[in-house]
Amino acid sequence: MKFIIKHETKGRMRIHLAQNHMTCRQADILQYYLEKVKNVSRVKVYEYTCDAAIYFTGAPETVIGAVKAFHYESAQVPENVIENSGRALTHQFKEQLTMKVLFHFGRKLLLPRPLRIAYTIFKSVKYIYHGLKCLSKGRLEVPVLDATAIGVSMLRGDFDTANSVMFLLGVGEILEDWTHKKSVSDLARSMSLNIRNVWLLKDGQEVLVPSQTIEQGDEVVVHMGNVIPFDGLVTAGEGMVNQASMTGESIPVKKENGGYVYAGTVVEEGELTIKVKAVSGANRYEKIVAMIEDSEKLKSGLESKAEHLADRLVPYTLLGTGLVGAITRSATKALAVLMVDFSCALKLAMPIAVLSAIREAGDHYMTVKGGKYLEAAAEATTIVFDKTGTLTNACPTVKEVVTFDGRDPDEMLRIAACLEEHFPHSMAKAVVDAARKKHLEHEEMHSKVDYIVAHGISSFIEDKKVIIGSYHFVFEDEKSVIPPGEEKRFDSLSPEYSHLYLAVEQKLAAVICIEDPIREEAGTVVKELKACGIDKIVMMTGDSERTAAAIARQVGIDEYYSEVLPEDKAAFVEREKSLGRKVIMVGDGINDSPALSAANVGIAISDGAQIAREIADITISANDLNELVTLKRLSNLLMVRIQKNYRRIVGINTALIILGVAGGIMPTTSALLHNMSTLAISLKSMENLLEKE
Repeated sequence: MKFIIKHETKGRMRIHLAQNHMTCRQADILQYYLEKVKNVSRVKVYEYTCDAAIYFTGAPETVIGAVKAFHYESAQVPENVIENSGRALTHQFKEQLTMKVLFHFGRKLLLPRPLRIAYTIFKSVKYIYHGLKCLSKGRLEVPVLDATAIGVSMLRGDFDTANSVMFLLGVGEILEDWTHKKSVSDLARSMSLNIRNVWLLKDGQEVLVPSQTIEQGDEVVVHMGNVIPFDGLVTAGEGMVNQASMTGESIPVKKENGGYVYAGTVVEEGELTIKVKAVSGANRYEKIVAMIEDSEKLKSGLESKAEHLADRLVPYTLLGTGLVGAITRSATKALAVLMVDFSCALKLAMPIAVLSAIREAGDHYMTVKGGKYLEAAAEATTIVFDKTGTLTNACPTVKEVVTFDGRDPDEMLRIAACLEEHFPHSMAKAVVDAARKKHLEHEEMHSKVDYIVAHGISSFIEDKKVIIGSYHFVFEDEKSVIPPGEEKRFDSLSPEYSHLYLAVEQKLAAVICIEDPIREEAGTVVKELKACGIDKIVMMTGDSERTAAAIARQVGIDEYYSEVLPEDKAAFVEREKSLGRKVIMVGDGINDSPALSAANVGIAISDGAQIAREIADITISANDLNELVTLKRLSNLLMVRIQKNYRRIVGINTALIILGVAGGIMPTTSALLHNMSTLAISLKSMENLLEKE
């Protein structure tokens, strides 16, 4: 692809492609392609100008070479990425808004007055119909107010005012619809499946294969803690499936032979073999969109309050209009009250503010599943951290394999990886990655694998029981022992590492030492969270007391709890809530799921267990814990914006009513100022919060 570099600074490059026109589809293809280039962190493609802004690390030659090699025809992009990108939606609404403004002012300039009046009457039918429909159902809501204002203006012969009111209402509808649909689309897209590999059952053996190779009729095995990748029928096994992401059900549903399961739901307990019925992710995307749009529970309390308050104010506005008319005997002054109502601005500006904040969170690589969670985050005073993969590095590494009874370290690592690869956890990933780097290939050589949450894994290899997991699981629950004469070797294990214990036939065979360093930013994040209003920061871990105390001291944690089980984390969250505190829980593993569900706001790390991401209310990227500070600041600023919007709406509209009743301004002017102020507040609510600090 031919291009020129328009501007370049360290870590950022803006290029212009040698083409006259770029379609939305081409822009999506280019964006997807560039985002997959090594060292590229962020890409913004501008289809109007055929430009692309590329943010990267390292040398620019990698980026330049990738752009040179790019061709629309050869770029491999999943079709659902293009279909659900949201770019075409934005393009459509921009055109819609532009055409509405041009048509409104063009009509004023070009059409003679009789035609303008006829057009105004024709346009008013929709608003008057909706107002009458509300009245027929015995409800006095915003459509009644709109219809009354438009109808009274036309009856008085003031068609310009009626036309202006309808124009501004139309612009508001487009802006609200645009922001709403884009936010919902972005949210649904981020919740859509992104499963690379699945376990295919072939000739009675589980084989890890790319998900795109699966065809209808294939059988796949889904282990505990994993997301079901395709719609299908259960052919073997049984398990409890969390379907909240699809159906909204809060309680897991039991699935067994003959049961139907949906893509995107999570196996909380057990294991299922599923015969694939549908391989497309489109149905899931559409179902998520429908669920988000229909779900009142995802709205913030202030957002719902604004909507209900807007409707409740309508009767008072109508009453005020009648009283002013009766007292002053002036239709003009009465109309001044009717033209200025609080409800329109409340109903428009508040949802836009919340949806814009959700969109802005997405710009910072955070997925927020509803406005209520931003409100809860703003009110939160307690935050609970899991340790592994959260406060510590998201990518722990195996530093040493210490074996006993003369066993081969590579063979022990191979066995450990064979067991661990079935289950999503950062420690398990470290073991699997270490085996892969050593090219320790293996066939599935074990029997059915049992995963005991927060403890370990148990299976049989060549009729010998093999277990791997925590000290508590291996030595206390399973009664394993250290081989005679190996006690000194065991006692000399380095305390700076986390340990996974591997035992065969109740004898310790190996200890896998894993380096799990504290994130560099953890201490700073803790301090900044306190500055943002969090007054209690807690760490809960399954590690030993010594390890937990050391990390808590280094990071600046207020309270810590060691050797805890999943139910202990959830119980702590419930205790805090019973004291009237709002709680944020941050975790990444299967064992964090109960606490994530119990918290007012559950936050999952993006590369953690799939069940944690599905259950969580908010997902942040694994790269930087500073996103928690960003989230807290964003939530706080959203609440400030909403309160400011309340004050502005009440202040401006009260002033306009007083001026209108006093005869200071005409109804036409008050209507114009009211609608312009509503539009201005709504547009202000669409601005980024963090850039306005």
